[in-house]
Amino acid sequence: MKLRKQISFLLNDERINLSDISPDLTLLDFLRLQQNLCGTKEGCAEGDCGACTVLVGRLFEGELIYESINACIRFVATLDGTHIVTIEYIKNANGGLHPIQQALIKYHGTQCGFCTPGIVMSLYALWMQNPSPNKAEVEMALQGNLCRCTGYAPIIKAAMNISVEGKLAKDLLVKQRKTITAQLQKLNDGARIELSGKNGITYIPASVFDLAEILQASPKATIIAGSSDVGLWVNVNFTNISPMIYIGNLVALKKTKISKTGLTIGAGLSYAQSQKTIAEHFPILADFWKNIGGAQIRNMGTIGGNIANGSPIADVAPPLIALGAKLTLIKGKEKRKISVEDFYISYGKKDLQQGEFIKEIFIPFIKTNEIFAVYKVSKRQYEDISTVSAAFNITVKDDKITTAKLVYGGMAATPSRAKLVEKELLNKPFSEDSFEKAALSIPDDFTPINDVRATAQYRILLAQNLLKRLYLEQGERA
Repeated sequence: MKLRKQISFLLNDERINLSDISPDLTLLDFLRLQQNLCGTKEGCAEGDCGACTVLVGRLFEGELIYESINACIRFVATLDGTHIVTIEYIKNANGGLHPIQQALIKYHGTQCGFCTPGIVMSLYALWMQNPSPNKAEVEMALQGNLCRCTGYAPIIKAAMNISVEGKLAKDLLVKQRKTITAQLQKLNDGARIELSGKNGITYIPASVFDLAEILQASPKATIIAGSSDVGLWVNVNFTNISPMIYIGNLVALKKTKISKTGLTIGAGLSYAQSQKTIAEHFPILADFWKNIGGAQIRNMGTIGGNIANGSPIADVAPPLIALGAKLTLIKGKEKRKISVEDFYISYGKKDLQQGEFIKEIFIPFIKTNEIFAVYKVSKRQYEDISTVSAAFNITVKDDKITTAKLVYGGMAATPSRAKLVEKELLNKPFSEDSFEKAALSIPDDFTPINDVRATAQYRILLAQNLLKRLYLEQGERA
């Protein structure tokens, strides 16, 4: 097996080779402190505000795709074989202001300017994918960008008029696409990469089999896919993540398979990469998926990572539990399957052995006799974690509830089923009265905490109202 001791990537129009690099060096610090590219700003260092947004071009299924990411929580060691584009690189065909920048000036879309570079880069990613977006598409692209000054209306107006200021066909990245693609293909040589730096070691496996081998030798290593969570561990808690294993390059963890009974998705597939497939086969999850973080987080975060992190407010856990999803776990040459529900043991504890990793997730299709609904309540609609989330899966026959899976996030130490409420609903008429009475048992199932997001009493009320909402929205359907 080929072994490489350095990473290589393109930064704007320059090739960068790095060998002495710590696993916890963020892209933001690298750009500002080592490359003197200070247009990328630090606002929150938690992936919330979007001031640090840059583009990362990566080959996916043979195509060069540029995505917006948060540089503050992305580690440089994870960027081998990519093209990083910062605000300093963009310009029009004559070297002047880029059409996005020109539109923001024309429609007064900037005031203090601190958030503007990140907004420009988010709009750049959108423009390359969709040069004529509608308002809803612009708003979705800007979910991960916060601005304290403008109120967003001028920014949205500017975004919808970028193509008036310039044509996508003349854009620098569009014109360079073939050249950049060829360069990245050469950089992606399929080698295992081992890096050493002041704060530890990074491994980038060449394959899933190589990953299993590295984990056997370093079972306590920190596995990184998108770093949307681990970036916070480093920035907020100063966590030592060495040795780090980066798996975002593994194509085998990004596969999807469709069978008669369900959808299998690789654990390394990001929210953005899986969005189309999820919407196609689970349309009721389409809007829910769009409310996971902002565009930058959806481009970085992975489904397997969200599950493995084990947070009680993990976005994907409640719907996966309600649907009866199963995980395939790998340890060395051994494989085992476990339900997502059984994967969570207690707060911070999962049924994941040392040296074991999640390979894929199987999600059964929703049956015609099942009523499925998913909800998320948070302090703000976008780019926020849940206060309470819920996923409900029930079957009704002859106006009687025959099965019920009611799963909540944010109500206990793990994403959990409301089993006493489920018992209250079984064999009861599918009626408003049944749901009203069953909701009274929520306090018997859960003892939520008081924290900065909500009081325990408010969480109980939310959980009860979401259950009632299920009937109000789905009653006629049954």
